[in-house]
Amino acid sequence: MSGGLIAVAVLSFVVLVFVFRAVKIVPQARAMVVERLGRYHRTLIPGLAIVLPFIDRVRERIDLREQVVTFPPQPVITEDNLVVGIDTVIYFQVTDPRAATYEIANFIKAIEQLTVTTLRNVIGGMNLEATLTSRDQINGQLRGVLDEATGKWGIRVNRVELKAIDPPRSVQDSMEKQMRAERDRRAAILTAEGVRQSEILRAEGEKQAAILRAEGAKQAAILGAEGEREAQVLRAEGEARAIETVFASIHAGDADPKLLAYQYLQTLPRIAEGQASKLWIVPSELTSALGSGLGDLSSLLGTRAAEAGQPAERPAPAAPAEGGTPPTRPLNKSSLPTSARDAPPAG
Repeated sequence: MSGGLIAVAVLSFVVLVFVFRAVKIVPQARAMVVERLGRYHRTLIPGLAIVLPFIDRVRERIDLREQVVTFPPQPVITEDNLVVGIDTVIYFQVTDPRAATYEIANFIKAIEQLTVTTLRNVIGGMNLEATLTSRDQINGQLRGVLDEATGKWGIRVNRVELKAIDPPRSVQDSMEKQMRAERDRRAAILTAEGVRQSEILRAEGEKQAAILRAEGAKQAAILGAEGEREAQVLRAEGEARAIETVFASIHAGDADPKLLAYQYLQTLPRIAEGQASKLWIVPSELTSALGSGLGDLSSLLGTRAAEAGQPAERPAPAAPAEGGTPPTRPLNKSSLPTSARDAPPAG
């Protein structure tokens, strides 16, 4: 009885071990490479799978997701003989678990070494400045070479990135000095451009102001001249109207020569006050009027003298020429009133 129980227990244990070894559960985005009797048999896809215990053996569990690998800095010599340290990051994905298992022993190490050799080959044909400014070009060349080399390994290189490019410390100091000098130069250029633009704008403003002032002065002069012209025209028109009015009044009043001679004598002192009064032309009508007036005055004085018993001489009046206008003659200052004789001569 006890022997039968032991046999049943042993058989149950064997069955459990058999089932445990035969049933395989493959997670999502994973793959299992199965060997039968030491040879490749099949690749298990995600899900439940059955294998033969002790005959089939799972060789590798492959991750089918995209993987990221960061490699340590690698010293690389540029074309201008400068040693720079470059950090690279590679994004790859296993597309064929069988090839990744049997075509290469350690594909991570192989990718790292291939990246280093390719990077040295690419950077060796470029100078430091081109290396620092051509990351996209370097990334494209690395990806092309790596993808072509790793294709037979069942691996696809999706992207290669240069994480850092570190030149030597001395070169970094020189680059910083150069960048500082370049920034100072640009600042000086911008300052000079600003000053130049401000001077140009100031000169343009002064030019416009001068033009506007000149235009204003011109308009003011034109308006002043037009006003003066209008004033002179109005003044001349006023004087003409005044003369016409006076002339009309004289003719309307029918003034006799005696009144005209008296008015002329009243005007002579004001004429003599001028600095340029050297000689006055007395019209013949005035002399005839003065002669007749003086004749009447002499006759009056003679009558009074006869009445008083004293003779009086009558000055002969100036008689006008017959049939014409009496000639004009210069008037001596001795015949003028005292105020006219005492007027200072012109210099």
